Formats: sequence, C-alpha cells, structure tokens
Amino acid sequence: MRPPRRIRIGNQTSVAAANITQPFDHAVASGFDAFEWFPDWTDAGHGWQEKDLDRKARRSIRDAAARNDIALSVHIPWRLDLTHPEDFDRAVQSVRFARDIGADLMVVHFGDNQNREAYRLAIERLLQGHLGPAMRLAVENTPQTAPEELDALFAKLGALPGRGSRAGICLDIGHANLCPRTRNDYLGFIDMLDPEVPIIHVHLHENYGDADSHLTVFTGPSMADRSGIDGFVQRMKQRRFSGAIILEQWPRPATLLDRARKLLYQAFGDYAQGPP
Repeated sequence: MRPPRRIRIGNQTSVAAANITQPFDHAVASGFDAFEWFPDWTDAGHGWQEKDLDRKARRSIRDAAARNDIALSVHIPWRLDLTHPEDFDRAVQSVRFARDIGADLMVVHFGDNQNREAYRLAIERLLQGHLGPAMRLAVENTPQTAPEELDALFAKLGALPGRGSRAGICLDIGHANLCPRTRNDYLGFIDMLDPEVPIIHVHLHENYGDADSHLTVFTGPSMADRSGIDGFVQRMKQRRFSGAIILEQWPRPATLLDRARKLLYQAFGDYAQGPP
C-alpha cells in the first residue's frame, strides 16, 4: 500500500462514459487514489441511479477501493432540494449507497434557491441523523453561490457538535469562476472565503467564464497560463488543505486525466506527501 497522502487526486463517474463503471475502472488501472460516484440520472434517460448497482456490484467497488487504497466519495444528485421531504428521502438513498461501497464523504450542492434556514436544518438533519460519526459532508458552491453565503451557512453550523471535522466546503473551482461576484477570478472567490471555514474537498475543472464546460485542467485557460492553478495550489497549502481533488470530467482521450493528475502532484510537490 502506498504511503498516506495529504492530498489525493481522482476522477468521477460521467454521463459521457460508455458505462457506469468505466471511469472507476480507469482510476484503478491508472493508480488514482480517489474517486467520486455521482448519480446523475435525468428524466431524458441519461446517467445512472444507485439502484443500477446491485449488492454484488457495490461489494466489488468496496473491495477494489480497499485493495487499491482509493478514497471514495458520493455526490448527492444535484437536482434535489433537501428542504422537500421527498428529495431529502432520495438523498438518504445516496447515503446508503455510500455506506455500501465504503465511501466516507458526501457532497451536496449549496441550496441557492432554497430557504436558507430550512436548508441549514436539512444539512444538520443529514449530519446528525443519517451520516453517522465516520462520514463527512461537503457543501459545494454552485455557479450562483457567493462566498459570503457559504460563510453564513457555516457560521450557523458552528454550534453543531463535531462540525469542524465532519462538515466543510467542497470548493468547485469551475463554479467559482462563473460566480457573478468573481467571474473569471476563482482565486478571488477563495480569498473571500472565511479562512476558518474548512475546505475539505475540491472539484477541479476549467472554463472561460462563459459556461460550465468542465474542461480538464491544463486544457483550458491554464494550458496557456498556469498562474491560476499555481495560485490555487498556493492557497490550498496556506489553508493546510487535506482531502481529495476530483477531476470532474471524462475527456477523450481519458489519458488527459492522467496528465492532469501528474501535473497537479508536481505543482503541490512535497506538500502532497505524507499524513496531514
């Protein structure tokens, strides 16, 4: 087994893949040490749902992840409104799936269009009633989420027992680049976040500030100018980030993921190595 890392880098399931498990198979074959499962079924019939992976498939995923030292996370379907009972119950299905495969982190989108207090209560309910003490929750910024909205949420979650170690931000760089407050300035988005609010998970992809295009890092703006990625790395070091960085795409060729991972580890250098 490889030495423990402060930072793990992996990829995610994708509607663009030939089947549900193709991106995970690539992660295993390429020696990735993180992977995220994202049930992204649409009414048009694209994507997948947890029920598409039976007990045997879940056990196989769990065993493969353990055997290859891959940290697993699960993304709750992004269309769910946790303030609605039926959507909350649907989110709990994702939590059960996470337990079955051995994932220890759940990702949920920030509720931009929801009642803020009702959303906070739903987050607390997930943490206290369903995740259990060994699982963490990362709240992801969407393209509409302003940094101060995340700060306000976590300020109210501050009284929650164990909040510091069990809940934090999933920083989505591509979404931060589209945020109206920080358009084409994802570094500015990071700088506006309260340094006391923990970033525990990262989604990394690129765009040109025009659309959520999920370009593989080093194939978009950073292909010509890496100063943004260098600034991201510097800020993660300053925050003593420890967790997984997920490349949210399935590019052609898939080896672009391998290249991105290699270049990111080079950028983080010795910081990426060793226990937190």
